[in-house]
Amino acid sequence: MPDAEESGLDSEFASAEDSTGLMLWRVTNSWQAAQRAALRPFGLTHVQFVLLASLVWLDTDGPTTQRELSRHAGTDPMMTSQVLRTLERKGLVERRGHPTDARAKSLRVTMAGAELARHANAAVEGVDQRFFTPLGAERAVFTGMLRVVLGPAS
Repeated sequence: MPDAEESGLDSEFASAEDSTGLMLWRVTNSWQAAQRAALRPFGLTHVQFVLLASLVWLDTDGPTTQRELSRHAGTDPMMTSQVLRTLERKGLVERRGHPTDARAKSLRVTMAGAELARHANAAVEGVDQRFFTPLGAERAVFTGMLRVVLGPAS
């Protein structure tokens, strides 16, 4: 690959592979492709899985609102609403009146949704295990570094 001077691109990097942003982009695309393939047999997109699994995770503490789910999953609230409608049509999630907030809806995972989430989670974690194997013992350090980049609000 040409270096920055040969390419005519004004860059701080001698090589494109030295760019943290480019490498994160490439790793993310590769990881997402592996996750899409793993989730295809379950009939779920990755964002559907993330919201469903997050709701299963949060559901152990009682009623969960869409805002709480969106915050936990790190998803856009409007997109969360759209995806939840899809999950509801699939019979995986139910929306009910919230017991303490008349303006909010309480989200619950159906039995079918919880079962699907458990099976899909095993596939997703299997992908992660294989994908991040090259990190070896440094995987926990890498995960910690990602938390640092996201910052305390995440």
